[in-house]
Amino acid sequence: MSRKCSDDLPLEEGMEVDCKPEDLSKCSYEERCVELGEVKDMRLEAEAVVNDVLFAVTDMHVSHSLTSGVDVAHINVETREGNRYYLELTEAGLRVVGHAFDQVDEGLSTQYHETVYSLLDSLSPGYREAFGNALLQRLERLKQNGQ
Repeated sequence: MSRKCSDDLPLEEGMEVDCKPEDLSKCSYEERCVELGEVKDMRLEAEAVVNDVLFAVTDMHVSHSLTSGVDVAHINVETREGNRYYLELTEAGLRVVGHAFDQVDEGLSTQYHETVYSLLDSLSPGYREAFGNALLQRLERLKQNGQ
């Protein structure tokens, strides 16, 4: 399937044409995945996950020890309580696959979580507290800016 663009045409023409490859950079990664029928690159998703919640954990980074690919990525996380987890990120979600950085525990069978927030909320009271405090601070800033 190819992406259709009408950005470069005058409005009166309104005809859709196939995009040139350079036009794809104008749309977001999510749009390209949906419109081109591609699978999300889990390595990019993993980087986004880390950036979203790094403020609420002690350490978190995308692992490079196991081969990551378009369909799977791994993340190391250390909670505020000092617990370490090795996470697997796939289209199914996130799950714990080990209790040490860069080590899969083959005997471990854990459920998938749709979001990193849900997963960390279940693992770390310190994450929950940090997330709640950040939310309260943001609400206070919004309240102050609104008055």
